[in-house]
Amino acid sequence: MSQDTDVRAADPVLGRMADAILIPPFPGTTAPGWMLDALGRGLAGVTLYGQNITAPGQVSALTAALREATAGAGPVIAIDEEGGDVTRVAYADGSPYPGNAALGAVDDVRLTQAVYRAIGADLAALGINFDMAPCADVLGSADSPAVGTRSFGADTGLVSRHTAAAVAGLQGAGVAACTKHFPGHGRTGTDSHEAIATIEGGLADLRLVDLPPFEAAIRAGTLAIMPSHLRVPELTGDLPATVSGAALTGLLRGELGFTGVIVSDALEMRATRDTFGIPQAAVLAVAAGMDLLCLGREGSEDDYLAVRDALVAAVRDGALDGERLEEAADRVARLRGGLARTRPAAPVTGGPVPIDTAPVDIGQEVGLAAARRAVRVSGPLPTLTRPIVIEVEPRENIAAGRFSWGLGPWAPPGSVHRVNAMGRSLNGAGLDVAEILTAAAGRSLVAVVRDAHRDQPTLSLVSTLLAARPDLVLVEMGLPLWHPPEGTSYVATYGASRASAHTAAEVLGLA
Repeated sequence: MSQDTDVRAADPVLGRMADAILIPPFPGTTAPGWMLDALGRGLAGVTLYGQNITAPGQVSALTAALREATAGAGPVIAIDEEGGDVTRVAYADGSPYPGNAALGAVDDVRLTQAVYRAIGADLAALGINFDMAPCADVLGSADSPAVGTRSFGADTGLVSRHTAAAVAGLQGAGVAACTKHFPGHGRTGTDSHEAIATIEGGLADLRLVDLPPFEAAIRAGTLAIMPSHLRVPELTGDLPATVSGAALTGLLRGELGFTGVIVSDALEMRATRDTFGIPQAAVLAVAAGMDLLCLGREGSEDDYLAVRDALVAAVRDGALDGERLEEAADRVARLRGGLARTRPAAPVTGGPVPIDTAPVDIGQEVGLAAARRAVRVSGPLPTLTRPIVIEVEPRENIAAGRFSWGLGPWAPPGSVHRVNAMGRSLNGAGLDVAEILTAAAGRSLVAVVRDAHRDQPTLSLVSTLLAARPDLVLVEMGLPLWHPPEGTSYVATYGASRASAHTAAEVLGLA
């Protein structure tokens, strides 16, 4: 048999191994034929995004079709469902659960476990078995623009104990947790969606500040960990952790002893796409120790095929060790086998705080209860009279996208005006801030912002509003890192989920 014949004979085997470590996305609310065919020949699974979701019944039918098409063990059906500002299942209406910042503000690990168990129960009921959560990032002074309210907070111990609780909650509901963003995205000034982000400080700082939450997640039994496109010069040189053997094989596998599945962050993010191209990034990631490759919501069938072909070609050409690809495929296969079985909450041994694994009440009411415990109020709270509400749309967080947020569902009809940070109406037929102030004469005025500290135009707008209306009620639905003048009526929710908005509306007497 000639060498060419040997290569052709091996290609189907390599193709199946490449498929066995991929979870691509697809457009629409039903799975296209190419996706069903790929699942039938061994594709590991899929990643769902907001574009795939309209209603619970539709999602259940979709996941049932994906399972029916899959050869062998059931597929990985993955989603980013963090609660708070990052939701796919409740993208149209906002999450019924507050995010990590709110849970960290309460600092009750049993509550965090209950919220994440409720999220897991919701996902499991829809047929989704793998959640790319929780975020284990410790916020630094720069307040990472990619993380913000997605973090439990700025204290390593707090983030560690709540990360462990979140893992226990999700996996107690039978949904695999994928803890992210290793080795820690909280002390970066760059969003890795846009460019490779460099973690502040050196390796000693990383071990002291950023790694303990991942160690806590490992002790809690997290089935997966997601590295991100993060650079630690002492560890990874100029490379992001995604393609760094020192980060994945040396630090995560070796030093931290993680034996589960390592899952890539979306490979089409500019941090890797612009440097390597998506197919080459996939090859380098697997060579470095990655097991499961994720493509983001814009990924197409062509992107999936290009990655699959690149992995096959790399093994054939010797650029990727075939045994490394086989090892990754075997690890993902073991994960898929385990996803078919419901697991009890993992006991936490040796962690910062033991997690109570007794049954907890679950359901969306726990989300509202958590949001109520997180809200903080300072200054006087007047009784509102025919209120006008100004909501300032922030710059988009790429991870969250433009989801539904604000007080609209509870405010009087016609009272809410959405503007940009320059005070201009986002609706061509709407009012600008100057016109709103005129219309608000003799009426209560409420301004709602998200992460005002991040945006000087937003701070300038708030200052202008306070100068014109010192009786303004200010609602911060991001991180309350900027504080208005003393005596201002101020409500901080630590996130813009539907649950947090509902709570703010209750505090203001709107709900």
